[in-house]
Amino acid sequence: MTRVIVVCGTDTGVGKTIATAALAAREAGLGRRVLVVKPAQTGVGGDWPDPPDADTVTALTGLPARHFVALADPLAPDTAARLRDVALPTVAEHAASLRALLPEHDTVVVEGAGGLLVRIDTEGGTLLDLAVALASDADPLEVVVVARPGLGTLNHTELTVAALRARGVEPAGVVLGSWPAAPGLAERCNREDLPRVTALPLLAVIPDGAGSLSREDFLAGVPTWFA
Repeated sequence: MTRVIVVCGTDTGVGKTIATAALAAREAGLGRRVLVVKPAQTGVGGDWPDPPDADTVTALTGLPARHFVALADPLAPDTAARLRDVALPTVAEHAASLRALLPEHDTVVVEGAGGLLVRIDTEGGTLLDLAVALASDADPLEVVVVARPGLGTLNHTELTVAALRARGVEPAGVVLGSWPAAPGLAERCNREDLPRVTALPLLAVIPDGAGSLSREDFLAGVPTWFA
């Protein structure tokens, strides 16, 4: 069966897209056919200059990446949709679209929008709901939690992990998404404490600025970032 990796953040701005790119590159390095999908992308076009996350993944890895829905405003997907009176696919429809892609790929990496419980449709459906819906289609489903290294991350990460476990989803591990070149006391302690308080392995530590690397340097760096 196709391997499905769902990437969720403990919050927005934690380095989730770069972690998604790194996970996808690691899978491709194993000779697997990889696709990256972001069900709902916000902040596209208009006055917002940042490229879609799928474009960032492709630029860093050379791998195919896409989003199902693009919304103009940099808000939670359901908020951005309601603001513009745009209809969004439901979580069930997102799951069906992803299932249709599974036979053509060995690994599909699914990147969320913001944190785990951010609504990705206008009916209250979240990335957690999507992960649960996909669980029967993957062997196994893997959920990777991307966390920031600084103060507050222990609480945010434990809450995210608890929400997953409450729905019967055991995360595969934690990735630190933006490790500073000169980590302070909080960062150093958090790196040690996260595996202890979550009972999950620390899968990777991705350096701050990795998203600005050339594709060659990014791909060369990926194996060194994973435990």
